[in-house]
Amino acid sequence: MNNKPIVAIMYDFDKTLSPKNMQEYAFVPGIGMDSAAFWRKCDELANSNNMDPILAYMFLMKQESEGKMLITRDVFKKLGRSVQLFKGVRTWFDRVNAYAEKLGLTVEHYILSSGLKEIIEGTSIARYFTRIYAAEFLYNERQVPIWPAMALNYTSKTQFLFRINKGVLDVTEHDELNEYTPESKRRIPFQNMIYVGDGLTDVPCMKLCKVNGGHSIAVYQNDRNVAENLLRQGRVDFIAPADYSRHSKMEKTIFALLDLIKAYNAQLKMHLDDMDAAHQTDTKANP
Repeated sequence: MNNKPIVAIMYDFDKTLSPKNMQEYAFVPGIGMDSAAFWRKCDELANSNNMDPILAYMFLMKQESEGKMLITRDVFKKLGRSVQLFKGVRTWFDRVNAYAEKLGLTVEHYILSSGLKEIIEGTSIARYFTRIYAAEFLYNERQVPIWPAMALNYTSKTQFLFRINKGVLDVTEHDELNEYTPESKRRIPFQNMIYVGDGLTDVPCMKLCKVNGGHSIAVYQNDRNVAENLLRQGRVDFIAPADYSRHSKMEKTIFALLDLIKAYNAQLKMHLDDMDAAHQTDTKANP
C-alpha cells in the first residue's frame, strides 16, 4: 500500500504545454482552412446562436470536415502526433516524478482542457496522465463522431478539481462526488494540488485551487501581460515562461512547491500523531 502523500499537478493543454491550439497543427490545414478563419467562424457561430464556444468548435470540426477529411476516433488520435510541445515537456514528467520520489511524495499528472481528448490521447506525453479531462465526442459503431459527449469550458473545468480532490475520477459518478466528505478523508487535499494554465479561461481553476490552500502557476510565451495581471490580482501564486526544460524557472518553481508540500505533510502528520496520542491519554484517564 502506498502511504506517501499524493500531489496532483493539473495542466491546461493548449498554450500551456503546447504553443498553439491543438486543432491548428493538422486538422485545420487538413480541411483547407487557415486558423484565423476557423476560429472566427467558431466565434460567429457561438455568438449568433447563444452557443457554448466549445460546442461551437466541435460542431464546426464535424461540419467543415465533411467531404474534406474522414474523421474518426483513430484519425483524431493520429492528429495528436503532429502537436508540438514546449521546450522540455517531453522529459518534464519523468524529472518531476523523480524529484518527488526523492522527497517521499507521489505525483499524479492531470489534463483539464477545453481541447479535444482524442487528440491529446495521440500525443507523445499522453501516457503520463492519470486522467485526461477534455472535450470528447460520442461515436457510432464506425467510430465516427456523431454528438458531443463532454465539453469543458472555463467554469465546468472546476468540477474536476473536486473529483481529483475527493478521488472520484469517473466522470459518470455524481452521487459520490456531491456527497459531503470531511477534508481529512479526501484523497488529495487542496494543499497538495498545483494548477498550471496560461490565461483567463483558467482563472476559475487557478482561483479555486489557490483559495483552498493549493498553488497556481500562470505560464506565458512572449507576452507577460496576462500572467502578470493574474499575479497582481491574486489569482495565481507564480508566473513562469512556458519552458519546461531542466533548470528552467518552471522546474525550479515546481520543485520548490514540492519541497513546501513535503514540509506541510510532515508537520500535518506530526500534528495528527500528537492529537491521536492526546485522545488516547484522555480515554485512559476518563474510561
